[in-house]
Amino acid sequence: MKYIVFFLEERSAKALLDNLLPRLFPPDAFSCQCIPFEGKSNLQKQLPKKLRGWLMPDTLFVVLHDQDSMDCATLKTRLARLCEEANKPETLVRIVCRELESWYLADLHAVEKGLEVDGLSKHQNASLYRAPDKQQHPAKMLQHLTRGKYQKMAGSRAMGPHLDLNNTRSASFRNFITGVRRISGLLA
Repeated sequence: MKYIVFFLEERSAKALLDNLLPRLFPPDAFSCQCIPFEGKSNLQKQLPKKLRGWLMPDTLFVVLHDQDSMDCATLKTRLARLCEEANKPETLVRIVCRELESWYLADLHAVEKGLEVDGLSKHQNASLYRAPDKQQHPAKMLQHLTRGKYQKMAGSRAMGPHLDLNNTRSASFRNFITGVRRISGLLA
């Protein structure tokens, strides 16, 4: 069995992936572990140590980090360098455009179903939700859209089982799914 370790900026990403990853892989094909950090600086500080100290052979690594207001290419390069310094240059680095909530705004059907808020999916074709990676404050937008029902941890946990793995409205979500499938051998 292959082993994939996900290094995450925050616990809400773990809450999401714990419910999304089992749908991504065939049963019993992979064992996944999600390791959340206490924010960006903690992840960047601890990442090289964690990678260097990992003793299980043939482990695949993925780093998932929010862009927030940073330049995406600069951030990705910085994280890739940390992986190279730890002798793990093959680590997959993926940047969530702006915030994790962008992925949710790209799939309002999952938000509607996960949070049990009727009528949200009818807004999916509005310009704000067709390309949510471009939005500056997706968490605020999601909070407003759900009339305060969205809470970071519980919402991430609730929406994970419903997110459409083939959704293309968020380029960063699509790139994450495609990258994980590629390194795991599910995509040629």
